Amino acid sequence: MQKWAESELQQADLGDARRNKRLVRIVEDLAAQPASSVPQACGDIAATSAAYDFWNSPYFQPSDIRNAHIKSTIERVKDHDVILAIQDTTNIDLTDHPATSGLGYLDHRKSSGLKVHSTFAATINGVPLGIINQQVWAREPENLGIAKKRRQRETQDKESQRWLDGLSATQTLIPKEIQVVTIGDSEADIFDLFSLKRPENSHLLIRGTHNRKVDHASKYLHLAIRQTEPCGRLAVEVKRSPEHSARSANLTIRFTSFDIQVPLHHIGRSQIKSVKLQVILALEENPPSGINPISWLLITSLKINGLEDAARYVKWYTYRWLIERYHYALKSGCGIEKLQLETARRINMALATFSIVAWRLLWLTYEARVNPELPCDTILEKSEWQSLCATINQNPIPPDTPPSLHQAVRMIARLGGFLGRKGDGEPGVKTIWCGLRRLHDIAATWELLH
Repeated sequence: MQKWAESELQQADLGDARRNKRLVRIVEDLAAQPASSVPQACGDIAATSAAYDFWNSPYFQPSDIRNAHIKSTIERVKDHDVILAIQDTTNIDLTDHPATSGLGYLDHRKSSGLKVHSTFAATINGVPLGIINQQVWAREPENLGIAKKRRQRETQDKESQRWLDGLSATQTLIPKEIQVVTIGDSEADIFDLFSLKRPENSHLLIRGTHNRKVDHASKYLHLAIRQTEPCGRLAVEVKRSPEHSARSANLTIRFTSFDIQVPLHHIGRSQIKSVKLQVILALEENPPSGINPISWLLITSLKINGLEDAARYVKWYTYRWLIERYHYALKSGCGIEKLQLETARRINMALATFSIVAWRLLWLTYEARVNPELPCDTILEKSEWQSLCATINQNPIPPDTPPSLHQAVRMIARLGGFLGRKGDGEPGVKTIWCGLRRLHDIAATWELLH
């Protein structure tokens, strides 16, 4: 873990080499024991106090911590011709910590915390590459209820602007020779995002929700796309969620191009032109009994020449799930909402640090699925993979060569409660973070004995 943390944060610039080293040490400790409290992860009073003092430092900003990781993310991005830039917003709910100052309201007056909007890079095979941009803010109390007046305000005065800012950061940081596809859920169905000028390498893939006016006989998007002839079918795997278990779904695919008209209520309507975009409808027409059918209406600037292109973009959209797993790892795995820090700034400092740890957890989970044959010593120290093999195999003599990444991750997950039965599929991020916590203690004991 230490070698990885040093490599990931080698471009950190916190104004002092000692602060850079402290950041590496904190990330190393937190990554080795995810789901542990800060004192448990740090191991002693001195290291714990140093972590809390680090997050209280006035000499650097949360963005300085993020920038070190963002620079490493961009280096990983350079290894790919196409990458997905997935955006989403989440709440850091700190209602149970009333002593923390500087928080804002969340969904209603009685809830408080911070809003976080992340832009998360991934490969077209679904391997997380890291954060490109992360915006954190607290809502002002006087703005409670202002959403009801959203039609009276410019986009730049709304929280919707975060999507445009994320796109701008992506286009600034990603090299021009790499195609980047910004993916968002229905909250990103913003006309100003569609009409924003983009370079040739930047595209959008957004889930539509508004029944926009289009240049079609039926005039409105939802009916117009349904009147288009199907071009084929596509089988997709639906991820498990609290509402349903994982399953396969057969989708009927339709696609065409429309001129999306400027909304009638848009403040600058007279100065804006319609935007020509492609629309894909992926509809599950015969869902299992008791299951809500999938209906994905995707609006994209990508060219579609046939079913193969449409199916590829639907598959890319399914990777939007990664950012939800990232936020899950950040909150449930890293326990960011459990931190009892005195100010919103200190929470933001900790959030910037844990963001790196949460990405690492997610990367480990999906890298093992996409590149299973890699040797595990690319991510684990010798004492870690040897003690892991000895524990799982119940043999004090470890193998001469490290197991594959896929094998090692499944063994780590077994430490976290993964049973590996025939129908269990691949381990998820939760069993992996629980397993890593146990592996840290096992490897430490192994080092003492050897």
